[in-house]
Parts: sequence; C-alpha cells; structure tokens
Amino acid sequence: MWPVRRLLKAAVFAACLVPALRMTAGAVSLPGFSLGADPVAALLHGCGRWALNFLMITLCMTPLKELSGSMLPLRLRRMFGLFAFFYATLHLTVYIVLDQSGNVGAVWRDIVKRPYITIGMLALILLIPLALTSTARSMRRLGRRWTSLHRLVYAIAILGVWHFWWQVKRDIREPFLYACGLAVLLGYRLWKQRAAAVRISAARLAGIDAASAADPRSFASRCTGP
Repeated sequence: MWPVRRLLKAAVFAACLVPALRMTAGAVSLPGFSLGADPVAALLHGCGRWALNFLMITLCMTPLKELSGSMLPLRLRRMFGLFAFFYATLHLTVYIVLDQSGNVGAVWRDIVKRPYITIGMLALILLIPLALTSTARSMRRLGRRWTSLHRLVYAIAILGVWHFWWQVKRDIREPFLYACGLAVLLGYRLWKQRAAAVRISAARLAGIDAASAADPRSFASRCTGP
C-alpha cells in the first residue's frame, strides 16, 4: 500500500506542475505552445488563476475526506496548499520582473494606488506563514496554535477571489463562479460547526437529564446551591 501511495503522490505532484510547464513552453516558443499576442499578460493571469485554483482545491480536501471517509484527501492537502503558494509566488515574480521590468518604485506605487493589487499582496503575505509551517514538525511544535494559524486560509481565499473580481473590472463571470464555489465551501464548514455545536449541547443536556434521573435530590441541591 505504501509504494502505491507514494506513486499516487508523485503522479499528483507531476500533474500540479503541468500548468507551469505549459506556460514555460509557451514563453520559450516551443512548437505547439503559445501565449498569444500578450505573453506577459498570459503568464501573469495564468499563474494567478492557478494559484486560486489550488487554493480552492485545498479547501475541497476536508469536505472530500468527510464525505468519502478516505484519508487520501488530507494526505494531498498540504501538497495542494504549497502549490497554491508556488503559483502565487510565480504570479508575483512575473508581475515584478516582466510586467514592471523590475521597477520596485512602480510596484510600490501600484500596491498603494490599486486596491486589487493591495488585496493580492496581502493574500500572498498571509500565505507565507502557512507555507513555512506546513511541515509535520511545525504541527507538533505549534500544537493547537497550528490549527488557529492555518485558519487564515479562509481569509486568504476570500482575498484571492476579491483580488480576481476587482482585477477583471467588467466581465465578472469567472470570478463570480469562484465566489460561488468559495461560498459553498465556507458554508459547508459553518454548517458542520453548527451541527457539532448542536450535538455537544444535546449531549450535555442528556448528561444533565441522566444525572437528575439517577439522584434527583443531589441534582436539585447542586442546581439550587447552598
């Protein structure tokens, strides 16, 4: 089973690299590959879109695990999250090096003046600690704080969709689909949390009823106090 799992992870890893390889092939004009009339824009938007794709895929892993009963989605979740960071970093690199020709001053002016770039930069900055603490060692060292830290992924996903929505300006059909998908994923999590809270409340009430039935006088004295 272990070799099969390793082979599956290797296959998924290779598949995650395909978009980057295709864009690279287009950038160097390999036969059969093209980035169109504006290759810089194609690279910029392609890397950003795949960063958002992998972010959404990462958020799908927990629901898939709960619905399928398989642990495989959780074993792949970290890889997808790191690829989201990888493509987001490529997105930023293309923007700075190719779109702005390495002009740091122009980049800074864009960050300050264009809200959608500000939001995108914030999302990338928030992704950095998640990428750095994605290892099993970090999970053990941080304990419960690791879970709290990695809940930032929800805010990052919202910022990512927001960044995309504001960037397209007119035709919002594609970012609207991302927003709908994100709403479903976040809504599912809120529903699960609500259902868990209801179960806990019901269990506590059942415990109180059981204690009352077992020893009514003692239970009444505890409730009324001295």
